[in-house]
Amino acid sequence: MTDRYAVFGYPINHSKSPRIHQLFAEQTQQNLSYQAQAVPAEQFTTAVSEFFADGGKGLNCTVPLKELAWQYAAEKTPRAEFAKAVNTLKMQDNGLLLGDNTDGCGLVRDLTDNHSIQLNGKRLLILGAGGATRGILAPLLEQQPTSLTIANRTVAKAQGLAADFQTLAIINACGFEDLVGQQFDIILNATSASLSDQLPPLPDNLLVANGICYDLAYSNQATAFVRWGQQHHAQKSLDGLGMLIEQAAEAFYLWRGVRPQTQDVIALLNAERAATN
Repeated sequence: MTDRYAVFGYPINHSKSPRIHQLFAEQTQQNLSYQAQAVPAEQFTTAVSEFFADGGKGLNCTVPLKELAWQYAAEKTPRAEFAKAVNTLKMQDNGLLLGDNTDGCGLVRDLTDNHSIQLNGKRLLILGAGGATRGILAPLLEQQPTSLTIANRTVAKAQGLAADFQTLAIINACGFEDLVGQQFDIILNATSASLSDQLPPLPDNLLVANGICYDLAYSNQATAFVRWGQQHHAQKSLDGLGMLIEQAAEAFYLWRGVRPQTQDVIALLNAERAATN
């Protein structure tokens, strides 16, 4: 019997998740299938209930469905509860749907384990105050940066997010225009601008010498933000392919109780990506 999993999102055609989970399944000798399905927000509830009624075991949810998945899940892990966003759903033995958020731990694992980037004692800037930022805040704060700032076009949204997490740490919130004169060691782009090859309006001297840029989005070509980091002499300017693979490994572990190795999968997908450029 092949267990069925899927990723829901809109758009979803670009998703590498089916390839990643296929590689994980082969590596760990798990009998499962994993499909990508285009699901707009207004069809989410129907699509999820049909998937699990039809015997589905687990789902990933991506843009624009993470907050809807959080509302839908009957039970939530502490990190999902904090994030108010869910990217992984699991049908439990008790018949209740568990919601988890593996984005933040996937990001931290990619930064610290795969790229040897230390977050402790660093000044962090996150661009954007949407669901992606909400999902990564708590795991980033656990790494004890010196400071964490959220910059967003709508300042009130950044301030609201900072207030939601104030029990963990003091978070600074500002608009993009308020970044003039500030400097950061690590800048994370969590806006959706990269999907349309755009950039938030960023001042020139925002990144310290030998700083780090990281785009949560990924693409076969360098994203606008990765190019910005390169132009501003970042020591490393990275996109989110490693984060995608690490969060997928965490979801796979939640579903199957087996933790796949990620290094070979990251190397393979990077090689495939390089071959298409």
